[in-house]
Amino acid sequence: MSTDIETLRRILGASQVIAVVGLSANWWRPSYFAAKYMQDHGYRIIPVNPNYKEILGERCYPSLEDIPDDINIDIVDVFQRAELAPPLAHSAVAIGAKIFWLQLGLINDEAADVARQGGLGVVMDYCVKIEHGRLMGGLNLFGVSTVVISAKRPKWLVY
Repeated sequence: MSTDIETLRRILGASQVIAVVGLSANWWRPSYFAAKYMQDHGYRIIPVNPNYKEILGERCYPSLEDIPDDINIDIVDVFQRAELAPPLAHSAVAIGAKIFWLQLGLINDEAADVARQGGLGVVMDYCVKIEHGRLMGGLNLFGVSTVVISAKRPKWLVY
């Protein structure tokens, strides 16, 4: 699958439910920040992490296979080490996901082959949050909306 602008925009526009594998409940972790951003932009986030019962107000599942069948996963977004990706690709195929997405810095050709052979689209080495902001109009100061429009520099902003 190509990762050109049109393809990424189509994926993000057509998707509604994202299973985030390795989602942390710690607000300072990149997985939490990205998932919270996507949730705030209308996506349903399904946390997948055996260490938590709930994250972002959603029940957390220990594995992709533990997600109930009535929850249709559009994107499996992986925040795990690249070497853990092949079994996750098998799981993504097994649950009927549409897209297998490896986060920024993650590349695993074996996992990509598994996902493609299972009929999934594959995105590697891209961040869902960054691409959403870039392609769907969510960019703003530091990726966070301050809800303040002013010509004056804020005192808290260090230059």
